[in-house]
Amino acid sequence: MTQLIVYVDGGSRGNPGPAAIGVVICNADEEVLKKYSEYLGDKITNNEAEYQALIFSFKKIKALFGKKKLKEMELEIKSDSELLIKQLNGLYKILDPKIQKLFLKAWNAKIDFKEVKFKLVSRKANLEADRLVNEVLDSQGKQGAIF
Repeated sequence: MTQLIVYVDGGSRGNPGPAAIGVVICNADEEVLKKYSEYLGDKITNNEAEYQALIFSFKKIKALFGKKKLKEMELEIKSDSELLIKQLNGLYKILDPKIQKLFLKAWNAKIDFKEVKFKLVSRKANLEADRLVNEVLDSQGKQGAIF
């Protein structure tokens, strides 16, 4: 059985605005296996970016390990997004139609794994995923500069 700890973060500047995600995949001993970041585009809310980070992490883990191994995998998803974690743990209702669609995508993606736990962590505990988000957003701002 494989256990992974996955840190996810999504951010938007302007909310909605330019958005990006950061994902850090670790083994059970919290040793980093892979880091990912990606620009999502404009006019995306912070909450949408948080869900996109989670969905992205599921896709990357499936690509890294193959579908056959997923049934043996236990994931612990860690995020500093109270909304994301509490919605996935069934503690908050999902009222926004865009978030409802993203929730369903995430929920359907998690079915392939043996077990997925969602844990709320402090921003301090999620620094690397947050750094990846900000690195992407900072680089996007510089690409638009003329001088």
